Amino acid sequence: MKPLTPSIPHVIILLGIPGAGKTHFAEHFAKMFHAPYINVKAIRTIAKTSDEAALTLSSLMLDELLKTQRTIIYEGPTQNRVFRQSLYKQVADAGYKPLLVWVQTESNEAMRRATKKGSDLNPEAFNQAVTRFHTPIAIEKPVVISGKHTYTTQVKIVLKHLAGVRPTGEIKPESRPRSGGRSIILR
Repeated sequence: MKPLTPSIPHVIILLGIPGAGKTHFAEHFAKMFHAPYINVKAIRTIAKTSDEAALTLSSLMLDELLKTQRTIIYEGPTQNRVFRQSLYKQVADAGYKPLLVWVQTESNEAMRRATKKGSDLNPEAFNQAVTRFHTPIAIEKPVVISGKHTYTTQVKIVLKHLAGVRPTGEIKPESRPRSGGRSIILR
């Protein structure tokens, strides 16, 4: 499929508790639309570095990708509302529109996924992450998708929102006087 290039470039910011399905959605979306994808946890793991260093690296990567005017997917420490606000500002300052995609999955299923064998997350750390999770407020206008639905269902919802912000192409009628009579102005 061709790269996704809506008239207004977006940064799709993923939000959800551990195990909700954020990475699954992001990887499929990035592959389908050839979209750049920043995953802070993957950067930390690959670089064998601290959370802070991984966040710094991802911020530098995002700054560079924001120059491309292409839709970007971002998965990072978005569970914190203050962090999301600074991310929104960075994105908006670059002429992008943020689209917050909240992947929701019931807590028991998310815990099962997040703490499965080979994971670096145990049940206690999962519960701490859920406790620190800040749900989005109305002004953030999150797009909610289910982490239990198929990718096809999820992507339809996200694409609908991406398409909904395009200009309508509305043409304003010109006002022109009619010959010989009253003038009618269309507004």
